Amino acid sequence: MSANSQVNPQNSALVWRVLIYSILIVMAVIYLAPLFVMLVTSFKSLDEIRLGNMMALPLQITFDPWLKAWGSACLGLDCNGIGGYFWNSLKITVPAVAIGTLLGAFNGYVLTKWRFKGHRWVFGMMLFACFIPFQIVLLPMSQVLGWMGLANTTSGLVLVHVVYGLGFTTLFFRNFYEAFPDELIRASVMDGAGFFTIFRRILLPNSGPIIVVTVIWQFTNIWNDFLFGASFSSGDTAPITVALNNLVNSSTGVKEYNVHMAAAIIAALPTLFVYVVAGRYFVRGLMAGSIKG
Repeated sequence: MSANSQVNPQNSALVWRVLIYSILIVMAVIYLAPLFVMLVTSFKSLDEIRLGNMMALPLQITFDPWLKAWGSACLGLDCNGIGGYFWNSLKITVPAVAIGTLLGAFNGYVLTKWRFKGHRWVFGMMLFACFIPFQIVLLPMSQVLGWMGLANTTSGLVLVHVVYGLGFTTLFFRNFYEAFPDELIRASVMDGAGFFTIFRRILLPNSGPIIVVTVIWQFTNIWNDFLFGASFSSGDTAPITVALNNLVNSSTGVKEYNVHMAAAIIAALPTLFVYVVAGRYFVRGLMAGSIKG
């Protein structure tokens, strides 16, 4: 009886483990199936696509859809492919992420280590900004961009994303700095360190985890944005998401699904790269400021 009582729990645990992993594998296959179809379709010719087997590997690999998607696909705006719009998105995303992260860090520093009268109200208003829907700011933001002479420019889109994302970046850094030891700040003040010196030499060097979280969050939201890009840009200033939409919708006659799939993968590569490189630090960064002390 004792031997059976020792074996049965082990067998039961093994069965449950196999069952759980089997379910996870099946769900992963289902989740990744569309990506697999996109990838294999992007390397097929149109004649092969017409055969109808979407899951089949290419009989003959061709890179023409990728070249056409990048450099010679007519988008309704011009016929230069999505390559130029890819760089537009980079010119929008990189400055917006850098500026938004720096301002969020500065706001979090002020709201936690240099509290002033009414700082809770200020933080509450910035937190409220996180819940404002995209659609509400379209009209007032378009008027502001017109007054500033930034309408239909990549610089205008940088401003839009910095302003809209500032509430989130401030929230991230404020929660992180709330757990940062106040004693270290007081000791720095006693040693003669000033406002900006403390921020530059103490807070920022110790903010690696939350910087990673903010960069991933901002990069993903800005790169994948379509609404602001479609509302505040056109022509040569459009981001890649708008160009991708124009590519798919401007095709006349035969739909070039291989070109569309290649363009979609190109548009998704930067965010995929960011998550592959820094994704493992995302949850760590979120949890880094969750425990005081």
